[in-house]
Amino acid sequence: MEAQLELESILLPGVDSKRPLVIAGPCSAETEEQVMNTARELAASGIKIFRAGIWKPRTRPGSFEGVGSVGLPWLQRVKRETGMYTAVEVATAQHVYEAIKYGIDMVWVGARTTANPFAVQEVADALRGTDMPILVKNPVNPDLELWIGALERLNRAGIKKLGVIHRGFSVYQKIKYRNDPQWQIAIELHRRIPNLPIINDPSHISGDSNLILEVSQQAMDLNFDGLIVESHECPAQAWSDAKQQVTPAHLKMILSDLVIREAMIGDKPRTELDELRQKIDLLDKQVVEIMAKRMSISEQIAKYKFENGVTVLQSRRYDEILQSRRKVAEENNLNPDFVVKLYEAIHEESVNRQTLVMQKLQKEKK
Repeated sequence: MEAQLELESILLPGVDSKRPLVIAGPCSAETEEQVMNTARELAASGIKIFRAGIWKPRTRPGSFEGVGSVGLPWLQRVKRETGMYTAVEVATAQHVYEAIKYGIDMVWVGARTTANPFAVQEVADALRGTDMPILVKNPVNPDLELWIGALERLNRAGIKKLGVIHRGFSVYQKIKYRNDPQWQIAIELHRRIPNLPIINDPSHISGDSNLILEVSQQAMDLNFDGLIVESHECPAQAWSDAKQQVTPAHLKMILSDLVIREAMIGDKPRTELDELRQKIDLLDKQVVEIMAKRMSISEQIAKYKFENGVTVLQSRRYDEILQSRRKVAEENNLNPDFVVKLYEAIHEESVNRQTLVMQKLQKEKK
């Protein structure tokens, strides 16, 4: 079902509408000095919207959970002395009331909050009657309907200045990034709600300051509207998420290195076919990455077989694989013969890899 939202522009007065809209600032407001030093540097670089974590939901008790409302006057000072707009994350009605009290210009709902419909409804009710832009991060798990549901709750509370933040999705296994981008989910959200602004969070996706440019560029290539980047005057001394924060000077370099491509070809907008092809490209990339992980496990199996005197080829296991994959193919409306051919090729490569690993181990043993 297509989502129907009443939307207005999230742009604040005086903020340039050209891509990318950039929101930047520290993961956490730590001290007034740290906030002001970072804000001054960002303002000098042309950043118009300053973000800072005031309330920080943490996984384990005892971690730094933000300075709380004591930091809100610091953001008032940022606005007064630099002219920047201010943005914070809210997770409860009290957070909303405090943000409004101190003149915060923009708020966002965090990934953990988005995953809880009761919490989203509480925030929506507290925001009812306000005119500030609200951004909604994707939920921690890859659930598009839950993400859209949070937007609908806010919209039904009369909030029309809505946008989203794509920060990737939590995964259990180790991958290149801190959070799996799963770009196809954001692309599908854009297809369902075409006028909804999408801001990318390369800090939380990458988890590594060295990867922020890479993720930001991919977001721009996918025609995202903006970026929200964690920037700290001295990331090494940050009280939270030090590894993924960049200095204002580093952020300026990242933004200058971005290639911003047009969403139009001449006077022709990007077609539905282009968007579908993008989905295929992203899915193919994931298929290759999953295949690499599969082959890595095959090599681990080879080591086990070597240490336990087991042959590489296990005919019974191979037959089980082909039969079970054929059944899964049928359940997913795929041609079973195609899937069998695919797994024959995968099995051949797996056997080749296992053979090479065992040969190597045999040489080392001698």
